[in-house]
Amino acid sequence: MERVHILILTASIGSGHTRAAEAIRAALAAHPAAATMQVDVVDFMAREVSVIHYLMKRIYLLMLRFVPDLYDVFFRIAGRKMGGGLVRSAFAQVMVRTVGRIIRTYEPDLVIATHPFPEGAAALWRVRHGADFALAALLTDYALHAIWLVPGVDVYFVATEAMAEGMAARGFDAHMVHATGIPIARADYRLERCAAQERAGLTEDLPTILLMGGGLGLGGMDRTLAALAQVAQRLSILVVAGRNVVLEEHARTVARTSHHAIRVFSYTDEIPVLMRAADLLITKPGGLTISEAFAAGLPLLLHDPIPGPETENAVYATRRGAAVWLHPGETMAAAVEEILAHRIPEMRRAAHDCARPDAAKHVAERLTEILTRKRGVAYGTEKER
Repeated sequence: MERVHILILTASIGSGHTRAAEAIRAALAAHPAAATMQVDVVDFMAREVSVIHYLMKRIYLLMLRFVPDLYDVFFRIAGRKMGGGLVRSAFAQVMVRTVGRIIRTYEPDLVIATHPFPEGAAALWRVRHGADFALAALLTDYALHAIWLVPGVDVYFVATEAMAEGMAARGFDAHMVHATGIPIARADYRLERCAAQERAGLTEDLPTILLMGGGLGLGGMDRTLAALAQVAQRLSILVVAGRNVVLEEHARTVARTSHHAIRVFSYTDEIPVLMRAADLLITKPGGLTISEAFAAGLPLLLHDPIPGPETENAVYATRRGAAVWLHPGETMAAAVEEILAHRIPEMRRAAHDCARPDAAKHVAERLTEILTRKRGVAYGTEKER
């Protein structure tokens, strides 16, 4: 039987979009019809794909670090109905040639984008060239944004039923919007705490704090470490520095003299284990990070959100009772002490209520259904034979 080609387009702006793409690829690999599929993941912003896109990514990251308020203005303009269309169209025009080269190389039957830039460019290329591949988009945050709402996309995957209802209110056919949750890596999110702590290298039975700032180690984690020094109770602190070498070295220096037991990790695939070992996660509210925390039943203390999508993620997690959002002027040490003393059980329950650990599996199932309709073949069923 002829294999079908699925192309997952992502963007390495942070790590969330890429992690979602990899979770989908893993779920497709576990599908009963995996042998009939060729699945490829392409980072749309990688240097080897496009030097221009790579430079755009570098500018974006510098803007987040040094002038986040400017990004907030951009996000708000792009979030308006007219502004979103103009921003989306401008980026699509710049990127359409690159996406065309990728599509000609892989010749996909289906394209799914985990970032709005390749989504918009793929939609534009399909219109211009009359291509017949199916096009899907996966939103990786907990609120709608106009830059994602591209004419001509066949199916959307969103985090919540409220987002699906919001798209219906904007005129999207309910049958093309699926509230699957945000795909996360398949892992044992029910691992017992004592087993997880042993795997994390913890030797004392202490309240355990996990510090994360995404794959780039952003979010003022050096300031967080300084604030936790004011907590009198001895803690175990797990610091995930990601690819931030400066932060990793700083955390190791702090660990040598701290009254807390601090363990430092660089970029790691053991996040589910660390989450199950922890009592509280202190982090910036990236969509993938809080989705993983929900799956682990891990309460969150959120701070320093990137203006725009992460702010909306913080609103969602806080309103659901799974998180406390630390605003400017509030004291982190006091917040940590209050949560550890009084709120952990209720926040764990709320996090579990938000969890969608099988989101990647559900996305994979919907994608195979799209291919079934497109090719007239029921993948993974008796009809395949």
